[in-house]
Amino acid sequence: MGEILFLAHRAPWPPDRGDRIRSWHVLRALASMATVHVAAFADHEEDRATAQPVLDRLCRTSHVEVRTASRAGAAIRTLPRLQPLSLGLFGSATMAEHVDLILSTRPISHVFAFSCQMAQFVPARFSGTFVMDFVDVDSAKFSAYARDDGALSPMRYIHAYEGWRLAAWERMVAHRANLSLFVSEAEAALFRQRSGMDCSRVRAIENGIDLDHFRPGCVDSPADGEGPLIVFTGQMDYRPNIEAVSGFVRDTLPLIAVRHPDARFAIVGRAPTPEVRALAGQLRVIVTGEVPDTRPWLAAADVVVAPLAVARGVQNKLLEAMAMGRPVVSSPAAAEGIDAMPGRELRVAATAREMADDIIAIVEDPAAALAMGQAARTRMEARYGWDATLAPLSRIIAGAAA
Repeated sequence: MGEILFLAHRAPWPPDRGDRIRSWHVLRALASMATVHVAAFADHEEDRATAQPVLDRLCRTSHVEVRTASRAGAAIRTLPRLQPLSLGLFGSATMAEHVDLILSTRPISHVFAFSCQMAQFVPARFSGTFVMDFVDVDSAKFSAYARDDGALSPMRYIHAYEGWRLAAWERMVAHRANLSLFVSEAEAALFRQRSGMDCSRVRAIENGIDLDHFRPGCVDSPADGEGPLIVFTGQMDYRPNIEAVSGFVRDTLPLIAVRHPDARFAIVGRAPTPEVRALAGQLRVIVTGEVPDTRPWLAAADVVVAPLAVARGVQNKLLEAMAMGRPVVSSPAAAEGIDAMPGRELRVAATAREMADDIIAIVEDPAAALAMGQAARTRMEARYGWDATLAPLSRIIAGAAA
């Protein structure tokens, strides 16, 4: 194996959100196999300044570029070409020039692209091994958005168009790549069905969890005696998370409050939108905004919830809570990518009523809650350490080059 060029739509440091958690651990694994060069975008200058020194230490070269494309500019570039808007949002001549420079001056044998937007920077002339980590089937997410939008909403047509064009882009990229990766077998199977490709070129590499960082007792969690605490963690400007907490406050929390009027619901995560902030104060809802560490909130939680209607792949928020030995109640969509036993290692609730009943049952039976948390931790140790989930990566990459 020669050297590896790693392309990412968001700089993989710090690993404080779902995509960066996966990209950081994959990048570290690749760096243990060969010399790695990284080229990535940052959302703003502060992100770039934070990521650059860490990537400089890990990689032979690193290029972190602040993304400047606007939605309007992206639409102007992509609509005439019938390309997905997602592609235009990450368009950059500077990034393309840097990739060309690395490919022409370094012995790059493998390009590993993280997130399908980055495939546009892999030139057709590259003759080495191209590995595409799609993570999720993003086109399915936009199609789900379109189904959920109101019939008269203009966003319904925008999301439907994006889902259609992105699906075509995903298929084209996968047929060009030597190997396509997804975060779960469910996502990989969905893509095989959509693309007509088989297991030899479409594989799953699952997310893992840092079992030392997320473990029972890793942080202090003093009891406050203020009533049961229900916790949701996530990036709070992300549509599925916004819809999840809004629906929980509207439909589920009032059912819990009938039995436990002192129950609190904490929404823990950065960048809460005005819609999310407006939930604060309703039925003892807490909106924290960005916190330096989510673990104290998880440790304090009587129940961790994931009531997502739209969820792709493996939900890191569930892995983190389960690794810390907390009882979890999840929607079927959020639990789909988790290899765990419903009823023993987590609970899965399809309706607001079922979710409320499960939460109430956990709150009112501390012994059962403790047993579920312990079973969840045991499952994470057996199944989801990063060393275990990424163990097939070197064999998969070597096989892709064959």
